[in-house]
This record gives sequence, structure tokens and C-alpha cells, in this order.
Amino acid sequence: PSPPGLLLLTSFLLHIEEGHASPTRLVCDNRLIQKYIGEAKDMEKRAGQCQALPALSCPAVLPLVDFRLQQWKSKSNETKRQEILCDLALLVGAVAGAQRQVTQECGAMQLSQLYHHASSFLLLLQTFSWEAGPSEPGCSPRSMEQTHVTSIFLTYRQLVQGKLRFFFHDLAKDLCNQGQGGGRNPQCGGQ
Repeated sequence: PSPPGLLLLTSFLLHIEEGHASPTRLVCDNRLIQKYIGEAKDMEKRAGQCQALPALSCPAVLPLVDFRLQQWKSKSNETKRQEILCDLALLVGAVAGAQRQVTQECGAMQLSQLYHHASSFLLLLQTFSWEAGPSEPGCSPRSMEQTHVTSIFLTYRQLVQGKLRFFFHDLAKDLCNQGQGGGRNPQCGGQ
């Protein structure tokens, strides 16, 4: 059996070309993000089926990942990427903290899988290359404390279904419209 997240990481790494990520194929194939949304839903469902998941004695600090679509659309892709990176970094930290507290096998297994998936997205978004200078304006995403392990899975699903899906959709508009008048990015037109 392959370790959880290996397939996800492998599919990401297949999109990396010569030292920098080429998000083109990843974002232009809508089936990939749908697959990740499906996996997030499955993990959330399986975590909810674990018997007697304890409340966390040290609450998990989770990003608030809701957003207003109009506000989101007005942001640059780099700003969106930074925001998602901040959310993912906080989420990965929350999963790691929860892993130290959950010893029950079912819950620990689901958290481990979630950790691999969220870390893979974090790694992927860090490798996307835009010509941007030092642009970390500091990470202080809106957050909340939760003691329920299942809320960590809910946050991840909402992040993938929301910000990540729309971010990939926005990138696709720039990267996938070659030959339709919208192909403003000349280095993306390779055959």
C-alpha cells in the first residue's frame, strides 16, 4: 500500500518542469481539483466516522477560510496565492498539533493523511513561480480556536472547495486560453 498523500504529491511533482512549477497542466485540467475536493470530502467523512474522537486539550488554531467572491476576484493571483499559503501554513500547524494529541488509531490515521495532503498543497503553491519580489506581507490570517478534530477536516475541505478551487479557476483563465485572444502569457504557449 502506498503512503497516504504519495499519489497527491506525485501528481503535483509531475507538473514541475526543470526546477520551477508549471501550474498550467494542473490548473487547466479541471478534473484534478475535482479529485482533490472529493478526497477532502472523503477524509472529512471518514474522520466523522471514527469512534470516540477526543476533544483537543490544546485547541487547534484554524484559519477562517470563508470569503466574498467579489472581494476575491478583485485580488491579484499573487495576493490570492499568499493568502492561501497563510491559510495552509496555519492549517498544517493545526493538524500537527492535533496529531500530538490524538492517539486513537482511526483519528490519527485520518490526521496523518490530511497532514500529507495539506503539506503537498503548501509545497505546490510555494513552488509556483511568478516574478514577484519579496512579497510576504506577514502571515496573519483570520483564525479561530477549535477543540473538535472534525472541524480541522471541515476547514480543509472548505479551503480546497473555496479559495483553492477559485484560485485554480482564475489561473486557468490566464493560462489555458491560448489562441482565444486571451493568451496574454507568451511563455505558456509551448507545443
